[in-house]
Amino acid sequence: MRIIAGPCQHESYDHSLMIAQHCKDICDQYGVEYFFKASYDKANRTSLESKRGIGMSYTLRDFLKLKDALGVKTLTDFHSVQEIFNLSYFWGSVDVIQIPAFLCRQTDLIQEAVKTYSAGNAKYINIKKGQFLAPWDVEGILSKTKNVPHDDVWITERGTSFGYNTLVVDFTGICYLLDTYDNPVVFDATHSVQRPGGNGATSGGNRQYAHRLAKAAKAVGVDNFFFEVHDDPDNAPSDGPNALYLSDFENVVQSLVNK
Repeated sequence: MRIIAGPCQHESYDHSLMIAQHCKDICDQYGVEYFFKASYDKANRTSLESKRGIGMSYTLRDFLKLKDALGVKTLTDFHSVQEIFNLSYFWGSVDVIQIPAFLCRQTDLIQEAVKTYSAGNAKYINIKKGQFLAPWDVEGILSKTKNVPHDDVWITERGTSFGYNTLVVDFTGICYLLDTYDNPVVFDATHSVQRPGGNGATSGGNRQYAHRLAKAAKAVGVDNFFFEVHDDPDNAPSDGPNALYLSDFENVVQSLVNK
């Protein structure tokens, strides 16, 4: 089992260190492969006034410190070809290049990720399936990663648009992904309970459903999970309403391992 977990935004080195240490200790305890996740820039915020992050340079330097301190693997979002190209200046800071859901059809972006993978700047590529895509549309995405082994390109399910400000999880679609493609499927439990733009100037969410949706994904065969976690999600700079309380993380991991 693989679990990706961390805050929506990288807020500071000390904050991410605290969260990464907690999540790593729990994953180690239950024999789960752990990846620390945090974003240096939230480029698709609902409002111009929303906090976006502290930037690529500060974040990836802190990632290097985190890796030295804890030995964790790291994942973060990239939004442009130039951002992925700039990863070469921070050798070893990122293990997983993540392509955001809204950008999953951007050919140049995916192909630059493939180049970076081939150059050894990252070990995996995680592509979030857009909220607007059918499960079979993933074939078009994967046609752009043919030179990368299947095991190293992950597809993350994060819910499907359902009317206004709402997402729904299609478990038959998840079964299709599992049955059709050789690539690992990741279930993003916390973004699946997001309500995009649901709070007007920010997105809302229903974090109380994330744990049960993760268990349902486990029941249909998913073995890789993504969670945003925070010690104080109600005051997090982004995605707080759908993030898990850090104190609940062990209960979630334990239930997925023991199911």
